[in-house]
Amino acid sequence: MTDRAPEAEADREPAETGRLRDALAEAAHHITPSRVPLAAVQRRGRRLRHRRRATVLGAGCVLLLLPLAFVARPGTGSDDTARVVPPAASAPPSPAPSVSPTPRIVAPGERVTAAPGFQLWLTAEGKHWTTPSMPELEQFRSAVDGNIDRGTPGVTMQSEASDGHTYLSGLYYGGTGTASTVEVETASGTVHGKLIELPGNPGWGAWYATAETGPDANSPGSSPGVTVRDTEGGIYARLAAR
Repeated sequence: MTDRAPEAEADREPAETGRLRDALAEAAHHITPSRVPLAAVQRRGRRLRHRRRATVLGAGCVLLLLPLAFVARPGTGSDDTARVVPPAASAPPSPAPSVSPTPRIVAPGERVTAAPGFQLWLTAEGKHWTTPSMPELEQFRSAVDGNIDRGTPGVTMQSEASDGHTYLSGLYYGGTGTASTVEVETASGTVHGKLIELPGNPGWGAWYATAETGPDANSPGSSPGVTVRDTEGGIYARLAAR
């Protein structure tokens, strides 16, 4: 019995300790805890998340742009640096292929005004025209009366001088290929005229041009030469100067 008494006394709590615990419990019972600033904590957390996200996105954009702007030069020496790669130069556009002109296709009787008072039109029989000095007088050159051989390349010419100008026109026929242009060699230089034809490839057409009248227009040996060229630049038909 005497051996257990000291152990019981050792387990017994001192009276002062019990009173202190009761006093603390009573004081804690009367304390009201303050509210936690939850909204402020949430706002700060969102700002921190946005700041970290912006930092990560900015670093990612820099890493994506660097390969586009720089390419490291090959080599292992310490002098190797990065260089800017210029954009590849685009090839210049190919020039459009040139297209040779062809005669203007006109309907039978359709009038073409080459100059005021100088009109031409075609029928199945040949070329019709008027000139400024006699606009009411219709003139005619046949393409079917047998006076021209449409199986042989040839050019005819009619001309009239009036008010300082010479009005030139004629037939062309018999050439191979497609007629394209006409050149008239006058005393004043080369004049480029125009061509008209009826539809259906009749094998003949008419040319016309207007030139300045030279001082020796009516002298002997002053008849112009006329050359009709095809779409390849070759001679379709020619009338030699006289």
